[in-house]
Amino acid sequence: MAEFYDRLGDAHRDFIARQPVFFVATAAADARINLSPKGMDCFRVLDSDRAAYLDVAGSGNETNAHLLADGRITVMFCAFDNPALILRIYGRGRPVLPQDADWADIAAHFTLLPGTRQIFVIAIDSVQTSCGWGVPHMRFDRPRETLAKYHSSHGDAERFAKYAVRTASIDGLPVRNPTIPAG
Repeated sequence: MAEFYDRLGDAHRDFIARQPVFFVATAAADARINLSPKGMDCFRVLDSDRAAYLDVAGSGNETNAHLLADGRITVMFCAFDNPALILRIYGRGRPVLPQDADWADIAAHFTLLPGTRQIFVIAIDSVQTSCGWGVPHMRFDRPRETLAKYHSSHGDAERFAKYAVRTASIDGLPVRNPTIPAG
């Protein structure tokens, strides 16, 4: 049976800290629903009412566009071991980019990764837990290092030229991009 909470408690934080993967869903009017898996130890609980995750440049920037257009975000964690559990965070999100005034304060919670593009900050509206009994047992083997290796092997200018040119989502919604570094 599902249970709802107004904020994250200590048991929720402990559960989140043990999960090697989470899923993020966003949507905007007349746009595709975006659902993305995330890993790389990039999720942080900032306090009982706020969480954030570090975003590394990849195939698109749909979350940024959806949050600018609509703001709604759902984050889901699920246990692939025992005890079974699914935890969802429902909230309103916003992208924080390196040129933003609050970047340094938010970024201090993370180890910045090669290719870091932005951090999404989530104001938590509610938290839901449910049984997770239908989720299979699986073992975490190791993180993939491909994306970090890619970003480490390409200079800032080359990476920004490839990723900062995306001025819109796949549905044409505008996105904000990091400022291209000087030099």
